[in-house]
Amino acid sequence: MIQALLVIDAQQELINGNEKEKGVFNKTTLLDTINSVVKKAIASDSLVVFIRDKDVAQGSGKGFEIHSDIHIPSESKVFDKEATNSFYGTPLLDFLQDNMIEHLVILGCKTEHCIDTAVRTATVSGFDVTLVGDGHSTTDSQSLTAEQIIAHHNEALHGHYNVDNFSMVRNASEDLFSPNHNDYR
Repeated sequence: MIQALLVIDAQQELINGNEKEKGVFNKTTLLDTINSVVKKAIASDSLVVFIRDKDVAQGSGKGFEIHSDIHIPSESKVFDKEATNSFYGTPLLDFLQDNMIEHLVILGCKTEHCIDTAVRTATVSGFDVTLVGDGHSTTDSQSLTAEQIIAHHNEALHGHYNVDNFSMVRNASEDLFSPNHNDYR
């Protein structure tokens, strides 16, 4: 099975915050988790794709770049997006289809926006998805803490399906690149 890791919006300013916005919840652990999953992706011969949001740091400079603590494999792909949806207006879907990807492992930021949208769009687009449950983060909203948002999305997206393809939520310590979707079909 051909697989890819999709690291969404793991950008310097989004993770660390700036003078106007707080950094994401549990950012040190998030960065460690992203690095550990990138290593697993490389070990499993999976493609590694980074998505950057042009809304972060006005789309330029150090704040826009992938976080400096993240190991970026030299053979990885980087796509920039202008919408919440990583698939909208980007070459991502074509790239994944051209490479015959069947399974996506997804992590990054922010849980309730770009992560949620990517998981749902990926299943509609014909991919099985593993969301790394301890590999995405966000900030507090007016009504929920970041921890509550993360827990809610892990619950809502575990088993989310679009007839043939669906998402599972698994933690980084698990064998993410040995998909277990067929155990539930």
